[in-house]
Amino acid sequence: MLLDRYLPRIEFDSYEDFKQNYRVNVPEDFNFGYDIVDAWAEQEPEKKALLWLSHEKEEKTFTFTDISKLSNRACNYFKSIGLKKGDVVLLILRRRWEYWVIATALHKMGVILIPGNLLFTKKDIVYRGDMAGISAIFCCEDAYVRSQVSAAAPEILSLRKVVAVGEPFEGWDFFTDEIEKYPDTFPRPTGEDATRWDETAIIYFTSGSTGMPKMVCHNHAHPLGHIVTAKYWHQVQENKLHMSISDSGWAKFGWGKIYGQWICGATIFCYDFIGRFEPKDILEVISKYRITTFCAPPTMYRFMLQEDMTQYDLSSIQNFCNAGEPLNPEVFNRMYELTGKKMREGFGQTEGTVLLANFPWIDPKPGSTGKPSPLYNIHLLRGDGTVAEDGEEGTIMICGIDKERPVGLFTSYYKNPEMTRDVLGGENYDTGDVAWRDSNGYYWFVGRNDDVIKCSGYRIGPFEVESALLTHPAVVESAITGAPDPVRGQVVKATIVLAEGYTPSPELTKELQNHVKKATAPYKYPRVIEYVDELPKTLGGKIKRAEIRKTDETAK
Repeated sequence: MLLDRYLPRIEFDSYEDFKQNYRVNVPEDFNFGYDIVDAWAEQEPEKKALLWLSHEKEEKTFTFTDISKLSNRACNYFKSIGLKKGDVVLLILRRRWEYWVIATALHKMGVILIPGNLLFTKKDIVYRGDMAGISAIFCCEDAYVRSQVSAAAPEILSLRKVVAVGEPFEGWDFFTDEIEKYPDTFPRPTGEDATRWDETAIIYFTSGSTGMPKMVCHNHAHPLGHIVTAKYWHQVQENKLHMSISDSGWAKFGWGKIYGQWICGATIFCYDFIGRFEPKDILEVISKYRITTFCAPPTMYRFMLQEDMTQYDLSSIQNFCNAGEPLNPEVFNRMYELTGKKMREGFGQTEGTVLLANFPWIDPKPGSTGKPSPLYNIHLLRGDGTVAEDGEEGTIMICGIDKERPVGLFTSYYKNPEMTRDVLGGENYDTGDVAWRDSNGYYWFVGRNDDVIKCSGYRIGPFEVESALLTHPAVVESAITGAPDPVRGQVVKATIVLAEGYTPSPELTKELQNHVKKATAPYKYPRVIEYVDELPKTLGGKIKRAEIRKTDETAK
């Protein structure tokens, strides 16, 4: 077990004990590749690290020894093409098994990695290439992505190499063939080539919903921040299968598919499905492979619940988790009825690790995101900087960062010291999210500051209205946004995906409006309802409310 190298205490008697006494020891030279992957390979050579399932259901199993040796081959190859500590590379790899090998190798060398997603256009890739000074791009076999990378590459002045992963591509190195040319040993760098815990290891580009994407930097200690994510929220078990549904282009991949899970000795299960999420397919995979712990966005749970889940054996799952969007009470209650398990919601951001969650000592409440992580000094603050009372809405703040920077919190915006000072230079870090706390210390998410609707003097959070709509059998999904109104400034708008067997009509609209009036405060009902076949979402499953608002404002 490696945890005792980094945690003075692993077991706790209560949430209060956990919150007060949890600590992480961060070695000055901590490096995930050497101190976790190679350490497991040395301690337990046959320990399983990854069970990978292709879209066509081809299985590949990797031990930590396999990952260690393959990553060493990759290090030698990377060195041969001129990559060195401090260089920056872009990975657009979907859920390819090579991601774990490449990421481990880059960490070992101190090369900074940027995860990228499959929706990148040529413009997105050029922007990131120029902003970050990208030296190499690793690209999966997706035809669209390869066309965009091919178009972008000549315009990125710093780019030295494009590497194909999964299948060869004319004019590019082919990763699998290249690494076979090199030995499977790579001595740990020393001196100036060695990495320190406080040096940048990962850059995540934020979604850019309120402007151009920003480059969020995490250091080599960031994986240690995810021990809380994996052990105390996901509750992964050593040598048991953990499955999180996420594409490698998102921070949630780091949350659920590599760092904390491997530190805890769990085996990562990855199903590399292509295209749209198919709930039946996922349910079959969970049932067949006997997954122990599982995490997915609420969107995916909602669609799984549209299937007859009694036809699938989910009894192996000991902990269901969700993140990415707040969990509606209706989904919580239906999953509890079907499985006997209370889902454990977690909340966080690209900028950190899990901030709030339903940890083992907490009895989850439907609709609550739980309590603060012990890594962060979290308070809800009013606009004037004073602490909000129980029952009062406030902005979620990480306080005291000027005195002690929490393990796992981002360190800077890459190449932007002015923005870094503006956001991280004070006493607190403002998450931009609004919540309230009840008298028992549970936090209840309201919405992003940008998503909170201001209508006729009222502040209306989207989550409560969406949850009210989901209790009606006609509604599979909904997105609540503020639509422009000449009298009220904004009115509540619901964009709705209907369940099978329901069709849009004025009568249904009136019925849904009255349903919301009864389920929550009458002034919160949606005055505008639009029916759609699907909601705009990120690949990570988050609803793009900003996109809906922008469309409405353009059409005004």
